[in-house]
Amino acid sequence: MLRVNLRALEHGSVEIAGSLAPDDPRLDGLDVELAKPVKVTGQLVGVGPGRYYWRGEVTTTARGQCRRCLTPVDVAVAVPVGVMFTEDPSADDPSAWVIEPNATVLDLSQPVREELILSAPTYVLCRDDCRGLCPGCGEDLNVGSCRCRPSTDPRWGSLETLRNALPDDSR
Repeated sequence: MLRVNLRALEHGSVEIAGSLAPDDPRLDGLDVELAKPVKVTGQLVGVGPGRYYWRGEVTTTARGQCRRCLTPVDVAVAVPVGVMFTEDPSADDPSAWVIEPNATVLDLSQPVREELILSAPTYVLCRDDCRGLCPGCGEDLNVGSCRCRPSTDPRWGSLETLRNALPDDSR
């Protein structure tokens, strides 16, 4: 559950444990496809009149394509979060979330969405040494080599002519 009853803070901190389904409308607009539910954990504490601090973690699995070979890739996402909430609309902290004065319920779904937008991977690789696709024929170079002949840049033609003019033992 991502809605916290702020009255529960009268007895101390509140443990947060909840999740959002990958297709939850509150996550619309993410530039990444989610393969697993978004799990939210942490602790909410009161830090003064009308001020609350949530420290926790947001975890999920993002699905994308390797930017080199286009293979489907699942990437674990784990985001540590620290979010301040305040009832003061003139708060001097631009990163604080302003909530209604005398609010009784705090919804964490928008801060969770924002943290995912900021930390979800834009580009993924299937592995660090991915060789990608052949630019000529599109063959996956991780599977094997392609049958394309290496192209030569015509600007190197004069040097190639000189190299071929040298005796074999000088090359």
